[in-house]
Amino acid sequence: SVLPSPAPPSLPDRFRMFRSCEWEVLERSLNILQASDFYWGPLSVGEAHAKLQQEPVGTYLVRDSSQGNCLFSLSVRMPTGPVSLRISFQEGYFRLKNWFSDCVVRLLELVVAGTRNNPLHFDEMGGTPLI
Repeated sequence: SVLPSPAPPSLPDRFRMFRSCEWEVLERSLNILQASDFYWGPLSVGEAHAKLQQEPVGTYLVRDSSQGNCLFSLSVRMPTGPVSLRISFQEGYFRLKNWFSDCVVRLLELVVAGTRNNPLHFDEMGGTPLI
């Protein structure tokens, strides 16, 4: 399930550091992401984990990453509690583990479909697979 988001925020200033071709990809993806019901914008990891703590396992949200080298983070309610995974942006593509797309929402669709048959394992999750 998805934890619904508050009203969409304005474009963050930190997105201005990209080349024009990357900015176009980012702006298009951010517009689609802001129209979704799971993007929370500038939410800290602690706030995201607090929101997810009482939600069912599998509930997720996307937020702005607090890491300077990542744009977004995916926070997910796992059986052991909430975890956050960084979504990187390199050469015009958003990346999470072995998946990549020029749109964050499409990336999440790929991850959801792909983990049904091949769960992801991240060090941040202590060996618990993401399905």
